[in-house]
Amino acid sequence: MQCKETTSSERAYYTVYGKQAAQTDDAAMRQKRRQSCRLSLQAGRCGAKLIEMIVALDGLVTEKTADMVVLECAGVGYGLYVTFEDFGALKTGNPAKIYVYEHIRESAHDLYGFRNPDTKKLFEQLLSVNGVGPKMALAILSVAGVQHVRQAIANGDTKFIAQASGVGKRVAERVVVDLKDKVGLAAAEDATSFLMESANPNDEALQGLVALGYSVQDAAEALKGIDEKLLPT
Repeated sequence: MQCKETTSSERAYYTVYGKQAAQTDDAAMRQKRRQSCRLSLQAGRCGAKLIEMIVALDGLVTEKTADMVVLECAGVGYGLYVTFEDFGALKTGNPAKIYVYEHIRESAHDLYGFRNPDTKKLFEQLLSVNGVGPKMALAILSVAGVQHVRQAIANGDTKFIAQASGVGKRVAERVVVDLKDKVGLAAAEDATSFLMESANPNDEALQGLVALGYSVQDAAEALKGIDEKLLPT
């Protein structure tokens, strides 16, 4: 029978605690390593959400379904969710280059495609808004051309944004509050005037910010994204 060679640290452990304790600890360490490995794999999957594997695809449009375009590249067909505008512009049988956003979940790996990298950038900005997922962001970009959507956000046109499927008044307001200064256009001075309508003059937090020199509109905007449970009552 071949004996397993022990390291100096193992021999020391045997001496102090005894062989049985060392074996128990060794089993615990193996379990810990297995858990660590699983966590690393999970972290890798989570990391895929941040580091895109597919940035762009260059191929041939082979099929169009109700809400998806199939782009064939090197014999592989990729199903891509696209905006209403891009859906109309992409013709079956024509070559196309599509910029891709990957959305990876436990049960699905969805690809969202855009003919223009600027549209993809706005899509990603919309995803940064609390409550906006990929399907909703795509719906907002499908209301009209991307330039019209930018203009609506900069102008605070929440009614325009709320035309998108699944987008309510509150989500439309959050989109304006979060992105009006980030879409590459000058934001209208009254872009967030809707905050004045919902501002409560008796709100202690609002009063505190106004006392510090904020305008009522700026104070209401600052408090818009804060959980009401955290505010004084």
